[in-house]
Amino acid sequence: MLMFSLAILVGLIFLVLSADRFVAGAAALANNLGVPHLIIGVTIVSLGTSAPEIIAAIFAALEGRIELAMGNAIGSNVANIGLVLGITALVAPIPVSKRLVGNENLIMFASTLMAGALLFNLYLSAIDGLVLLLLMVAFLVWIYWEHNRTEAQEDDEFEEDIPSDMSTVSALVWFAIGLGVLIVSARVLVWGAVGIADMFQISEAVIGATIIAVGTSLPELAASVASALKKHHDIAIGNVLGSNIFNILAVLSVPGLIAPGAFDAEVFNLHYLFMLAISACLFFCLIALGRSGKPMGRYIGTVFVLMYATFGWIVFQAATV
Repeated sequence: MLMFSLAILVGLIFLVLSADRFVAGAAALANNLGVPHLIIGVTIVSLGTSAPEIIAAIFAALEGRIELAMGNAIGSNVANIGLVLGITALVAPIPVSKRLVGNENLIMFASTLMAGALLFNLYLSAIDGLVLLLLMVAFLVWIYWEHNRTEAQEDDEFEEDIPSDMSTVSALVWFAIGLGVLIVSARVLVWGAVGIADMFQISEAVIGATIIAVGTSLPELAASVASALKKHHDIAIGNVLGSNIFNILAVLSVPGLIAPGAFDAEVFNLHYLFMLAISACLFFCLIALGRSGKPMGRYIGTVFVLMYATFGWIVFQAATV
């Protein structure tokens, strides 16, 4: 058990750290080659928030561990809302942008409903994966179009995420190192997760939805809390909505494309339905707050944290039955 636990811990740490270096190297390399910042931000930087989940899902799927990959995607969304957004709101009230309410908020909830329609038959097919992947491409195109037509193009909000002082050689080195460590750490993480699941005779989806999901969401939690402490409160909601959209469209498409097959009913009846419930709460909460002009305060943050605690308790009870 100790070896499996260490594998999960070490795998998570290096997966997250290497993802950051991989994204930085790729962004710097593209920048040095003259790629517009908007395109770099829409593709590399935006997708980079889900890089740990995507790489972990790829290796889980390559080993035929479809429920582990699905649990990671679904559990990360629950953790993003319940922990990341909930704890950030406890630190400081979060202003709600009307643009987010009408755009990313709607897309996030629509993506969640679409995932439910595809997973309802308890089978994730290659067609399902392709549909999600095409929707992700459409979402990236929409991001580009949206930023291109607004003042965000002039402000270049991706500027701080794109290293401008990294040489091409350094960028190539970090890109290669980041990719290499990503691959190795993801393999180690999956090995440890499967070992723990087999040892305690629990569903791999449970491991993916809890330990791995929380681990890959910790960087977003740290970034959101730090932003709140710096009074950059509005960043948290946008990050969570964007990350959840990518988790559904990019991460969840991976097992369908690589290892299509049937999955246990628990993944839909417990994990997905809870993700749908907490996503619906966020969706309607943002609509109400957007109309009233009030920020997301500590009361709502407490509700989201309690919902995540409830999710953890339900998953634990289901795993020990």
